[in-house]
Amino acid sequence: MRIAQVAPLYESVPPNAYGATERVVSYLTEELVRRGHEVTLFATADSRTAARLVPICERGLWRDTAVWDTLTHHVRQLARVAHLANEFDVVHFHGDPLHFPLTQSLPCKSLTTLHGQLLPMDHGPLFREFASAPLVSISDDQRKPVPSANWQATILHGLPRDEFEFQPDPAPYLLFLGRLMPGKRPDLAVDIARRAGLPLKMAGKVHPGEREYFAQQIEPLLQRSSDFTDFLGEVGGTLRKQLIANARALLFPVEWPEPFGMVMIEAMACGTPVIAFRRGAVPEVLEHGVNGFIVDDVEEAVNAVARIGDIDRARCRRSFEQRFTAARMADDYLQVYERLLAGTRAAVPTSNADAQLYG
Repeated sequence: MRIAQVAPLYESVPPNAYGATERVVSYLTEELVRRGHEVTLFATADSRTAARLVPICERGLWRDTAVWDTLTHHVRQLARVAHLANEFDVVHFHGDPLHFPLTQSLPCKSLTTLHGQLLPMDHGPLFREFASAPLVSISDDQRKPVPSANWQATILHGLPRDEFEFQPDPAPYLLFLGRLMPGKRPDLAVDIARRAGLPLKMAGKVHPGEREYFAQQIEPLLQRSSDFTDFLGEVGGTLRKQLIANARALLFPVEWPEPFGMVMIEAMACGTPVIAFRRGAVPEVLEHGVNGFIVDDVEEAVNAVARIGDIDRARCRRSFEQRFTAARMADDYLQVYERLLAGTRAAVPTSNADAQLYG
């Protein structure tokens, strides 16, 4: 099959540090190449891939201090996709839905995986306007704001089986790893660690729009809790993997509808249990008592830390192998590609409430 993968240009594929979407695109692309498919990746020039690379810009746009308007580069990317579209059977988009008008005139099939939060007043009208655009969700919870869109499947993320090493003997620290934004509540991770009596390692990226939040809310908190909190900034590569593998538990105290939560399955792959708030996709990803604990507040999270020894780290690793490998993810996407090429689609549940809201 001739497949194009169109990645966001904010980070390289794979990213050097933060960048869950670009990481997923990389895992899927390399698995498809491994299986003998003819894959073309539209991404940044510093991306690393066994596929044919069509470079759009020199480096990840968030890493280039000379770049101000990221939209212009994504428009150029779409022009390159359109120019080469005759070479593909399927074009798989992973970025913002700028491409929807373009897909109506492409000479091949297209598919869009939505990686972010959906908003009914924004995405509802968009999905009605482009009702024929085939979509994939990364969790069932992600669909809830617009359930009647043209959903082809829910495909949970996966990563290569050997990407992370199993660690049976962790160090005595808790870990918070992720974007430092209000919805991910890094402040609650500090509170949980303090009350649980364990040191906390915190690592994550501060996006430009969240610098004020970090400076006003998180930085002073880290200074006050410096006796048990170690802030490492943004980390990648081997250090990132070691941080996850050696943690006694990963804290995931999200208070927004997290569409997936890639770091949770990275932790599982190491055998590291996850303590996560019951938000968004968490109940779809975690199995309570198997690879972590699903909790509803800080007090329950503190109690879960005390019980973390009840989790068998080997069983936690097996839960990853059973559900979250890149091979399984590629299988799921190939089924959707083949269905699109055959001219069929999955049944989509209707929603009277959705129709009334946008009708």
